[in-house]
Amino acid sequence: MKTRLIFLLLTSVSLCLNAQKKPKTKTEKTKKTFVIDSSKVLTLHKTVKALYEVISANKKENRNWKQFRFLFYPSAKLIPSGYNEDGVYKTKFLTPDEYIKNSENWLKLNGFIEKEIHRDVNTFGNIAHVFSTYQCYHDTKDKKPFMRGINSIQLLNDGKRWWILNLYWAQETEKHPIPKAYLPRKK
Repeated sequence: MKTRLIFLLLTSVSLCLNAQKKPKTKTEKTKKTFVIDSSKVLTLHKTVKALYEVISANKKENRNWKQFRFLFYPSAKLIPSGYNEDGVYKTKFLTPDEYIKNSENWLKLNGFIEKEIHRDVNTFGNIAHVFSTYQCYHDTKDKKPFMRGINSIQLLNDGKRWWILNLYWAQETEKHPIPKAYLPRKK
């Protein structure tokens, strides 16, 4: 009898506590928890692949900025280049955090899917240079890219992992189309 009474009491308390919990909203149910995956920097290929994965997401989707920061060496720079309104070719030097601050809202508002379509790799010892051709979409369902360009990625292997030291990129323009050597080879 006592066991049954204790069981009923515990069940009642449990039901009361569960009833007091607020139901999850739609955003709470779908909110992603981002973590750092250290296995994504063990090879040169995985590091470059992780760079493209972490920057790519459809509209309103968050990016794993923790993983993004983890790819870059502490003093690394991201260097966009292109023509300004006056037609002068410029570059800007950003830390990973400055890049996030400058780009996060635009990426989320517009959607940005960056896909690598060709890669040339040169390595010597612990250093590597990757010339990576990309094309960009606003959504994973888009058939035609809205932009193409080349990422020049300098990397370092410290004996334990690969680090991105610099990411320097330029978009394709009518004046500067991507050379055939940096496009996918036709089969």
